[in-house]
Amino acid sequence: KLIPGISFFTFHAISYVTDIYRRESIAQKNIGTMGLYMVFYPQLIAGPIIRYHEIADQFSTRKITLEGVSEGIKRFIIGLTKKVVFSNTFAYPADEIFRSDITAIDTPLAWFGIVCFTLHIYCDFSGYSDMALGLAKMFGFTFPENFNFPYIARSIQDFWHRWHITLSRWFRDYLYIPLGGNRKGPVRTYFNLILVFFLTGLWHGASWTMVVWGLFHGFFLILERAFLKNILPRLYVFNHIYTLLVVMVAWVFFKSADIGFAEKLSWLLYLE
Repeated sequence: KLIPGISFFTFHAISYVTDIYRRESIAQKNIGTMGLYMVFYPQLIAGPIIRYHEIADQFSTRKITLEGVSEGIKRFIIGLTKKVVFSNTFAYPADEIFRSDITAIDTPLAWFGIVCFTLHIYCDFSGYSDMALGLAKMFGFTFPENFNFPYIARSIQDFWHRWHITLSRWFRDYLYIPLGGNRKGPVRTYFNLILVFFLTGLWHGASWTMVVWGLFHGFFLILERAFLKNILPRLYVFNHIYTLLVVMVAWVFFKSADIGFAEKLSWLLYLE
């Protein structure tokens, strides 16, 4: 049961050790409190990723109140509704289409499948995060938000400021910035972006489809940093369309079982 949460468990451990090394937090001497941070079950399987310095003080100062429990229950119900009502509804047609023989899929069906998956994964992932935040609130903890309407993003950079926010911040603070971030020239910046999103893909799953998904996002982040950043703000509604198209094509690789199927389905979306 704990195996799916290994990546979160590992990220928590890295966060703790790094925060202590950077003197952003004081070492925790209570083994029970430390264990609570490492394996706090509401967010262990799918996040949000909690960094130690964000909640270190809450272990001793948190209070369980009627208002907090009420707020937590409301948030939990919202998340449960997203998962059970909406996510499951969108998942069924998406799963059926992505399991089909590629020769039986035409362009309208391909679009229907990827739209369903796009809605499914948001409702599923953000729904779980809502449930985790709600449960944490009931116990007196305040966790950071993990989603902020990602599908209204105006660029891929903006998308990653809104999608799985805690993961983006973790990679930024514990990998991208230590590698030099954008302080060592454009070539090094592009390398850092590609490396971070290569690892982001692997973090989601040890397969080539996940690697391509991560590199796809990294490639467009480089394009935006290189020259699109001056163009996209002037495109108004078209920057939303551009972002959604990139994200949806990337979801094809995220969802597909193999690269061959993903490539063919991607061509179907735009060429027939």
